[in-house]
Amino acid sequence: MKKSKSPRKNSKQYNHINQQERDRIQALLDKKVKLSEIARILKRDKGALSREIKRNRRRKRIKGGIRFGSYEATVAEQKAYVRRKYAKYQGKQINENRDLELYIIWGLINHWSPDEISGRMKREHRPFYASKTAIYEWLYTSYGCRWHKCLYSKRYCRKRRKGKKTKKALIPNRISITERPLGASNRTRYGHYEGDTAVSGKHTKSTAALAVLYERKAKYIDAKKILSLKPREFNKSIETMKTNLKEIKSFSLDNGIENQYHQELGLPTYFCDPYSSWQKGGVENGIKMMRPFHSQRLRHQ
Repeated sequence: MKKSKSPRKNSKQYNHINQQERDRIQALLDKKVKLSEIARILKRDKGALSREIKRNRRRKRIKGGIRFGSYEATVAEQKAYVRRKYAKYQGKQINENRDLELYIIWGLINHWSPDEISGRMKREHRPFYASKTAIYEWLYTSYGCRWHKCLYSKRYCRKRRKGKKTKKALIPNRISITERPLGASNRTRYGHYEGDTAVSGKHTKSTAALAVLYERKAKYIDAKKILSLKPREFNKSIETMKTNLKEIKSFSLDNGIENQYHQELGLPTYFCDPYSSWQKGGVENGIKMMRPFHSQRLRHQ
């Protein structure tokens, strides 16, 4: 009976490219040797060498982008070393400070965002501190990944921005958000609002939603339940909330279908670029914080 080979011997084992190999890569590239031939000489995968050259070649920031230079072995070795170093120690600052770690976990359990947790540490003059970026980095490592479920988004990895999609002309007479008054853009004047809707989750099988207003300077939020996302239903809720406000000098919206009849509101209205709702980040962030407390209510009403 023929013995089967051990699966361990057949499995591929990857070893990091070392300094000696990088020296040879540079020498061969300088001689204009093709990448496929370099891979054959070094007995390396062609794709692995392609990634090595692209990631570790010299680059320089210029106006309007980045200019890529040639591949240099010493520069490549240093870049690879730095990348491994930071990959190894990401999240270690939080993981090694038990009081800091417990404070962050406590905040997440209480529905605080990393930004709120970081700001509260600074405000309370705690003996420890971590920025919101450090907290997110910790959450994306093995140290903090189990606490993803406490984030508003419950996302287990970074969200990658997609490329621009085809524009759709749903909103008549749109005015770009870039043309709104300076007092709205730099938050130096009261009366400039953002608007949006928070829809019910798919699992609720409900058409109900929240119409939300957000004042940019005061960071004041108001919300009203609406039965559907029909444009006139949304307008009606805005008119109701408007009676409690002094003046709306500008109103920033996205390109949702509920904003189709914006001209009937009689307000100076401005719209985000297509698929760029982050341009009205105040109301987006407000809805994100409200959602955990309102999803159950919307489902049962």
